[in-house]
Amino acid sequence: MSELYTPRLLLRQWRDEDLEPLARMSADPEVMRYFPACLDRAECAALIERCRDHFARHGFGLWALQRRDSGEFIGFTGLGHMGFEAHFTPAIEIGWRLARAHWGQGLASEAARAALAHGFTELGMARIIAFTAVSNLPSQSLMQALGMQRDPADDFDHPNLPADHPLRRHVLYTLDRECWLERADD
Repeated sequence: MSELYTPRLLLRQWRDEDLEPLARMSADPEVMRYFPACLDRAECAALIERCRDHFARHGFGLWALQRRDSGEFIGFTGLGHMGFEAHFTPAIEIGWRLARAHWGQGLASEAARAALAHGFTELGMARIIAFTAVSNLPSQSLMQALGMQRDPADDFDHPNLPADHPLRRHVLYTLDRECWLERADD
């Protein structure tokens, strides 16, 4: 199972000691404002186990993010198979979540670029998607900065959220390997 290095980050496998900082991050209402709810410690432990299982089954997944300068756990970024059916599945999704103290420093972008490079070059993926609630403009900005494209005709209602939930409507962004390679050559 691979580890990825960027100038400031280590994208690595999950460790048992990641549970406490993940639980703190996932209990922060600001971090979780575009998710249906905050996560408790047991839900975070289950998330770590799902991440480990995905890596074991597929050879990739969500990496724990660690700052190289301090060794601090700051969140996660990575690739995963979709957990629900929609008009665009099956698909591989890129996702990220960082603790609030690490926002605005370009760390999510740095980690996401490393995950995309790994997916397209090492794993040979043809397309990677990302999606978020319509109201999540910060993540949409990152998706755009990564070169991902949105077609409003692909926007969808998240099937795991009730019809009246304010986060139900989602936008879908996609990035094909050819487009990514063209951008990487610039």
